[in-house]
Amino acid sequence: MSERKSDPDREDSERAFFGRRKGHKLRQHQAGLIEQLLPHLALDIEGEAPADARDIFDPAADDIRLEIGFGGGEHLAAEAQNFPATGFIGCEPYVNGMAKILAQIEAANIGNIRLFAGDAAELLAWLPKESLSRIDLIHPDPWPKRRHWKRRFVQDRTIIAMARVLKPNGEFRFVCDIDDYCAWTLSHLARSPDFVWLAERADDFRQPWPGYTMTRYGRKAAREGRKAAYLRFRRV
Repeated sequence: MSERKSDPDREDSERAFFGRRKGHKLRQHQAGLIEQLLPHLALDIEGEAPADARDIFDPAADDIRLEIGFGGGEHLAAEAQNFPATGFIGCEPYVNGMAKILAQIEAANIGNIRLFAGDAAELLAWLPKESLSRIDLIHPDPWPKRRHWKRRFVQDRTIIAMARVLKPNGEFRFVCDIDDYCAWTLSHLARSPDFVWLAERADDFRQPWPGYTMTRYGRKAAREGRKAAYLRFRRV
């Protein structure tokens, strides 16, 4: 891992970055996990990416999947345990979410998850071409106000970035209970030459795919009467 020289301006920026992304005060054990466990699992994207991204994991993974904005980590932890030969990268800028996934990793002794506490666009730019078999974006922040739509993760530029790192026939999977963001995602992916929507009938997007682990937010949305769409797109 490359050594980085101290930069006071950058350190102030990073403190502000994490300060905006920290919610409830961490409990002592959670803070300990951030301090002691996270450094062993965190990706350093300031260094050069490995030629074969499977080598990020030890032992090397059969293939790699990425979950962007994993929230409480319920889906990510379940997938990692269900597919032990697959390597999983979880990207989450919020410290509280990072603490929750670390607690699950520790409790279940999960060894096939690596973490990135930053901007998913920067992670996509760092990963080697055609290195991922799947990207999941589950209940992302919808940024409902029109002036904030530019903050939504799904944009033409991020679709291009995902297409670069996905293998042919790899998938981008999107779950959302906000109709406007679902329509936004469908329209953006429809104009991409790199992706094909896999739905053939209504239940293909109205029902979760087989083996899907419902998140805490997903259960809350269902209780409040919001129906989620489960969209799958194949990288051509």
